[in-house]
Amino acid sequence: MTALPQPFDESFRAMPHAVYNKLRDEKAVHRVALPDGTAVWLVTRDADVRAGLADRRLSVNKAHSTGGYQGYALPPALDANLLNIDHDDHIRLRRLVSQGFTPRRAEAMRAGIQAVADRLADRLEERLESEGTADLVHDFATPLPLTVVCDLFGVPEPDRRPFGSWVSTMLALESPQQVAEAVTSVHDFLRALVDERRKAPGDDLLSALIAARDEDDRLTEDELCSLAFLVLGAGIENVQHLLSAGFLALLRHPGQLAALRGDSSLLPDAVEELMRYAHSQLTAIRRFPTEPVEIAGTTIPAGDTVLLCPASANRDPERYPAPDRLDIRRRDNAHLSLGQGMHYCLGAPLARMQTGLALETLLGRFPGLRPAVEVDRLQWRTSFRSHALRALPLTR
Repeated sequence: MTALPQPFDESFRAMPHAVYNKLRDEKAVHRVALPDGTAVWLVTRDADVRAGLADRRLSVNKAHSTGGYQGYALPPALDANLLNIDHDDHIRLRRLVSQGFTPRRAEAMRAGIQAVADRLADRLEERLESEGTADLVHDFATPLPLTVVCDLFGVPEPDRRPFGSWVSTMLALESPQQVAEAVTSVHDFLRALVDERRKAPGDDLLSALIAARDEDDRLTEDELCSLAFLVLGAGIENVQHLLSAGFLALLRHPGQLAALRGDSSLLPDAVEELMRYAHSQLTAIRRFPTEPVEIAGTTIPAGDTVLLCPASANRDPERYPAPDRLDIRRRDNAHLSLGQGMHYCLGAPLARMQTGLALETLLGRFPGLRPAVEVDRLQWRTSFRSHALRALPLTR
């Protein structure tokens, strides 16, 4: 049997977009092996990724898998989340948690988010004054969404950094043992948090979900913990890595940076362009055809694993003129970084607001920031699923 190509090698870890560009130019759908040897179908072009994200025949439910790559091995209390559930159950759970993420609710949080950003900017200033350098990832990009989302769920202050660290370890996919230990830690923490909040409910979103579980019986105990896991984890990771990689992209494009500093009305478009250009998520959650599905002339059998690649679609020249160029004035920018269809990102309004306020704060407070090391020496945490900065040391 001919061995499948394995594109997720050292060259991919160094320059994932260059590898995706090559794959996309060759053809729309590739049969490849993941680093663990399992086979997947990789979909690379915008039109096909966009259609696949909305195709109800491509299920996220592991019950439809015939044994290939299925993603994380999670306990039931973490696995019954929106990323693993289709159709009616997905809609039911999404309605329960969506109250915390409407545009109106995000707007009501604006002042609080700005206060957090200002406080972190003060600490960044102190670090730059005392040490000459500061790490944007550690000192700003991580604690901002960590604070915002944990406030929303009422997570106690001492538990926030450990929780964020466990989630990062899970998503890094670097050490099976560390991933397993992190899964256990997250599972135990969320079980304990639910128990504590059940005894002493507050006005946070987790208390509201517990009430829906206990009083209205609208979700199971596993669904309750799984919702908390997904919203907390995704809410921290996605904004954290977008902020750090997005700010680096602006630093590497001084003309774009100067334009944004000179005209704050460009900020909303800049946020969308950074989501297209620098979002850390490379592939969407794995999917399993419930019947044979044809994508771009390739028939994919039922039960095989399909990986749709928003990162590749976001650089498709058939969809975006000069896609490898950062252009904060880009108007036609319906990127796929937040998903499409039923699984469109629940926290999109909150993510956009945090990113915009953070960039506005950084640009206003620190006009002379620049990388403290050569850009090619920066370290990235890269897997076939994500590409995220480990650290971004800055000076001025």
